[in-house]
Amino acid sequence: MSKSILKDKSYDFAILIVKLSQSLVNEKKEYVLSKQLLRSGTAVGAIIREAEFAQSKADFINKMSISLKEANETLYWLDLLKDTDYVTEEAHLFHYNLNKELIAMLVSSIKTTKSRL
Repeated sequence: MSKSILKDKSYDFAILIVKLSQSLVNEKKEYVLSKQLLRSGTAVGAIIREAEFAQSKADFINKMSISLKEANETLYWLDLLKDTDYVTEEAHLFHYNLNKELIAMLVSSIKTTKSRL
C-alpha cells in the first residue's frame, strides 16, 4: 500500500475526529460519547496502517474488515451525537460523508483483494 489514498484519507479523517472529540469535551462537556467516537474514528486508520504488514492476503482482508466495522461504528456515534444535539447537522453531515467515503473505499479494497485469492 505505498502512497495509499485510503491510508491518507483515513489519517486525515482521524485528525478531524480528534478535533471533533476535543471540541465536544471542551465546549459541550461531553466525555462518554466523544471517547467512543474518538476510539472508533481513529481505529479506522490505525487498522488500515496495520494491514500494510499483513502476513497474507487473508490477514489483509481480515484487518480491512475490522477497519470497516470500526468505520460503521463511527457512523453510529456520529448519528447519536447529532440526534442528541451534541453536534450540528452540518458537522454531522461533513464527518458522516467523509466516513462513508472511507467505507466505500474499504469495501472496494476488500472485494478487490478477495477476487485475487
